[in-house]
Amino acid sequence: MDADPPLSVAALAARILDAPPRLGGTRLVCIDGPAGSGKTTLAGRLAAALGDAVAVVHLEDLYAGWTLTGALARLSAGALRPLSEGLPGAHSRYDWHAGRFMPDRVAVPAAPVLLVEGCGSSPRALDPWTTLRIWVEAPVPVRTERGLARDGANLAAEWRRWQDLEAAEFATQGTRARADIRVDGTAGIE
Repeated sequence: MDADPPLSVAALAARILDAPPRLGGTRLVCIDGPAGSGKTTLAGRLAAALGDAVAVVHLEDLYAGWTLTGALARLSAGALRPLSEGLPGAHSRYDWHAGRFMPDRVAVPAAPVLLVEGCGSSPRALDPWTTLRIWVEAPVPVRTERGLARDGANLAAEWRRWQDLEAAEFATQGTRARADIRVDGTAGIE
């Protein structure tokens, strides 16, 4: 891994707020990288630093189970298009235990910053709206251990399949190479 030099959460938050919005009045920040790399942790720390200026969308709420298919369309229709017009958005959340999208909608306010975190969150299609693309990475054994600790060893086969799926998506999109910032998910960001 050749991540960028460590950057503090406060410095990253300042960099985001100093950048012009490209999604209506919102700065879209995409936190991408393989499963188990530390994207959600980074998003949580960054959201805490940004306070009331931020809304967060977890892409895993938009996957229809163990697939990337349709998540971008749901994100665009539910959140990005309304925000591009200065309006709040909303999306349905996938319930992984029930295996379906829930009827209640999750509000996405028209905040100054929208953090979208998850595998496949920074495809080329979003570049016109994106203020900052952050890539978080960690070695495969670390990511797999984290994922299975969180999701359960019984999902090891799904995890292997997902790792192949996300790797193909990252290769097609050139995700890592297009990132503005690369973060070592084993070192974290303070």
